[in-house]
Amino acid sequence: MMVRRYTTLLFILCLLGASWGSVHAQTTDNKYFSETGHNVIGEFLQYYNSNPSASFLYGYPITEEFISKDGKKVQYFQRARFEYRADLPEGQRVQATPVGSLTYVSTGSLNVAANTFACRAYTETGYSVCFAFLEFFDQNGGTAQFGYPISSFEYHENKIVQYFEKARLEWQAWKPEGQRVVVSDLGRVYFDTLGEDLGLIPPVKPLDNTPQTISKLKVRAFVWKAVTVATDSQVIFIIVQDQNQQPVANTNCTSVVHWPDGHNDSFSLATNTNGVGMIPLTFVSQIQGNLIYTDVSCTYGSLSGATTTSFRIWY
Repeated sequence: MMVRRYTTLLFILCLLGASWGSVHAQTTDNKYFSETGHNVIGEFLQYYNSNPSASFLYGYPITEEFISKDGKKVQYFQRARFEYRADLPEGQRVQATPVGSLTYVSTGSLNVAANTFACRAYTETGYSVCFAFLEFFDQNGGTAQFGYPISSFEYHENKIVQYFEKARLEWQAWKPEGQRVVVSDLGRVYFDTLGEDLGLIPPVKPLDNTPQTISKLKVRAFVWKAVTVATDSQVIFIIVQDQNQQPVANTNCTSVVHWPDGHNDSFSLATNTNGVGMIPLTFVSQIQGNLIYTDVSCTYGSLSGATTTSFRIWY
């Protein structure tokens, strides 16, 4: 039984480390986006950088460039898809896919009181843009950025939205005033609609050698044994990864074990090169049936993360 447990733990740790590797950097011809773990290169990067609000309007890349199921050379972003047109002149070869038109399925127009002073009608498609959507539309590139409106206000996914040829705008009422209109994540929606290969989504390595930026800590913890006897040993495993599931070494972690009699034991450690730390425990004469909680908190520079794990004393 002991050999089986250690074999299982070794297998889990190997799985966690399967995608880990050295990190790389970028040149002016490519950029690695640590937020999603993908590179943008060449003319796709030039097109992205030509928009000063690219990360806001297009989002971050969710794939590398590849040949899509529709036969085009493309790259998907959270809110857009870029496609390469070799038949066009230089400087015009990258275009935004009309993901709004390609994903639009009507749920029926909402009855909104017309106000000619707060709306602008587009005869090209027969729809108007109104109110805060019109303000956002004008401030962020208008028809050049979004295309023409192809719907009225509609209700999708519990939100008020409006579709345009190249995008969808949505109203997020819970956000502060002035930030309530955003661009929907139609890039991923169209990726799924076409049935593209899901293996293209996971993060990849940067193309060059500059260390990637760590912007988020993901802290996980689990125990060697889900249940123990009253007098036993235990191991708490702590795993720290960044926003792209890459290991974060030298993270400072504190683990506080809360025992049933009210006292706490605190342990400190630093994660190894695989982003892993282990805390061994021994205990005697614990009351049967109790659940032992362990709080784990980790810091790396200004970043922090926390989690909780537990095990039970068996009857």
